Amino acid sequence: MQIGSRIQFHRTRHGLSQEGLAGAVGVTRQSVSKWELGQALPDLDKVVQLCQLFNLTTDELILDAPQTPEGRILRWGLYLLVKDFAASVKFYEKLLGKRATLLGCNRFAEFRFDGVHWLFIMNESHLPHRDYNAPANHNFALNLWVKDLAQEHRRVMGLNIGPVTEIMHPHSNYYFFNVIDPDKNVVEITGEIIEEETP
Repeated sequence: MQIGSRIQFHRTRHGLSQEGLAGAVGVTRQSVSKWELGQALPDLDKVVQLCQLFNLTTDELILDAPQTPEGRILRWGLYLLVKDFAASVKFYEKLLGKRATLLGCNRFAEFRFDGVHWLFIMNESHLPHRDYNAPANHNFALNLWVKDLAQEHRRVMGLNIGPVTEIMHPHSNYYFFNVIDPDKNVVEITGEIIEEETP
């Protein structure tokens, strides 16, 4: 995968349009399009901004090399689950004194400070199989990112540790499945679908 394809993958994974990514890193939509088509490369300062935005190392963006190749889980995040997504985004924007760094397809909002994840908000209506009648009020979901989602799905299914959804594909380049822990908390596992090479 070339850097342009990786930019497109992470842009769509974060629920951003080309215009949204352009605004986040201070370039035109046409620049983003040229990067993704392989017609131009981002300047070094833009590579740094892209890495901060996507929570990647420069090696991961430029070389497609995960920092911890020996581990299955490459990145993770903790999400605050909210029922009224729009009101919650406005609340936290006012409380934190800044706009959300990323808004992903009415699915999640991300707030960053100094390039570090600080808070994620997830619209709970996007969590299939969540038990809304559970005796406890569970307001957090754990998100794990793995390199090979299909392989991880097979592994987790074989563990028999709780309910597991099928792999879902809500929009381009974003794949995930959920596993529910004993207390009905949601663990969303996201990652790439790696195409098997045919001989």
